[in-house]
Amino acid sequence: MLKKILSLMLVFTLVFTVVVGCSTPGTDEDNNEGTDSGSEGAESDLKMAMVTDVGGISDASFNQSAWEGHQKVEEDMGIKVSYKESSKDSDYGPNLETLLDEGNDLIWGIGYKMADAISEAAGKNPDQKYAIVDFAYEETPENVVGVLFQDEQSSFLVGYIAGKMTESNKVGFVGGIEGAVISRFENGFKAGVEYANPEAEVLVQYAESFTDAAKGKAIANSMYQDDADIVFHASGGVGDGVIEAAKEQDKWAIGVDRDQNDLAPDNVLTSAMKRIDQAVVNIAEALENDNFPSGETIRYSLEDGGVGIAPTSDKNVPEDILNEVEDVKQKIIDGEIEVPYDDDTYEEWESNK
Repeated sequence: MLKKILSLMLVFTLVFTVVVGCSTPGTDEDNNEGTDSGSEGAESDLKMAMVTDVGGISDASFNQSAWEGHQKVEEDMGIKVSYKESSKDSDYGPNLETLLDEGNDLIWGIGYKMADAISEAAGKNPDQKYAIVDFAYEETPENVVGVLFQDEQSSFLVGYIAGKMTESNKVGFVGGIEGAVISRFENGFKAGVEYANPEAEVLVQYAESFTDAAKGKAIANSMYQDDADIVFHASGGVGDGVIEAAKEQDKWAIGVDRDQNDLAPDNVLTSAMKRIDQAVVNIAEALENDNFPSGETIRYSLEDGGVGIAPTSDKNVPEDILNEVEDVKQKIIDGEIEVPYDDDTYEEWESNK
């Protein structure tokens, strides 16, 4: 009888262990947003979360890079991370409020479109820390850090590659929504193409969206039909369509924000990277070390590796051109090349050439 009782107790213990071991604590099963799984070898009492813009967490670009940074923070530092997706602009405020209620120590707004929502939330909750990507306030609130990238510099480099590699002397730029951020990409790219190949023409069109992949595909197809053989996009999810068009037309596309070669290994020539993921890690480390840069705007550039070209560029870009790109990069860092970042500075660039 005693053996039977002990056997039953052992079975119960094993079943309980399996059930507990297979569960995933902290997962939002209703909308699959966020994780709270911690990490092996690292523990922290801190919590950090992000609100995506309308591009969503799987945009293979801007928001995805930010989330990859959060995941690395959880893996390496044990900080609990989560996210809320926004399907429309009006979601920003409620999503920020939800993450506040969940007790996050730092809340990120991913993208300049969230500037007003972050400012309003920061004003209402002065003890809560916030961060925003791609926006600089005239006077940054004391509980906010702004994170900017000199996107024009990485765009100049991929423009240089496009100018050197075009066979038709015609390339394209597809923008998402016109504004200061995408202007940096456009004007840096145009200047880089011109620096490499003064004979090349750059076609420019905006989708007025960051999510309409069909519109991106249509614009890219039109550019390819107009003899462009390389198209660079700075357009979030719109760029999925640009890259799809490149695959179908067997042309080149240039990715943005993160290395997008995996989307079309034979057709993504290079990518203009902005290391949002690394910026997220840097700010998390500052938070953990009680050195959060409150009220500051941090700018990342080629000099500190915050922007650059994708590591997979050597798959499709010849070695001699990549060597030239390194020389151009150093000239930008040294100030020998001042890359334009808006229409006015591009006009000045044109007048000084």
